Amino acid sequence: MAITLDVNGKQLTVEATDDTPLLWVLRDELGLTGTKYGCGVAQCGACTVLADGAPIRSCLTPVSALGAAKITTIEGLGGEHPLQEAWVALDVPQCGYCQSGQIMSAAALLAQSPKPTDAEIDGAMAGNICRCGAYQRIHAAIKAASGQTPAAAPQTDA
Repeated sequence: MAITLDVNGKQLTVEATDDTPLLWVLRDELGLTGTKYGCGVAQCGACTVLADGAPIRSCLTPVSALGAAKITTIEGLGGEHPLQEAWVALDVPQCGYCQSGQIMSAAALLAQSPKPTDAEIDGAMAGNICRCGAYQRIHAAIKAASGQTPAAAPQTDA
């Protein structure tokens, strides 16, 4: 069946069944491969996208549940979002697999709380897993993107 979605500011029509997860429509039908498949049970956060500004797990969200929601993927941030710039400046990614989901969760946080506290960052990011353990750099990049700290690589003990 034909389903129309608002993705990254564009009205796009795709052929999918009502129960098709948004992740597969984004990747397979629309070619937006920045959103990753991780666990498939909405626990790791790799598939995080925004629906009307709120983070959702696209691996379990059926397209029929979206209605007229405005979907934003990592591609929709345009590559020049302050978070993306801070991620690069602070060398956040190691393997990079979880990073689009991390950035999307952080984008939702900054939209809601432009100068988040450490506790707000921890709470917003709690559902995103990074197997490489880049949590300190992720935290630092969110602080830098919010203008609370400079975008310089965190110091490590040698």
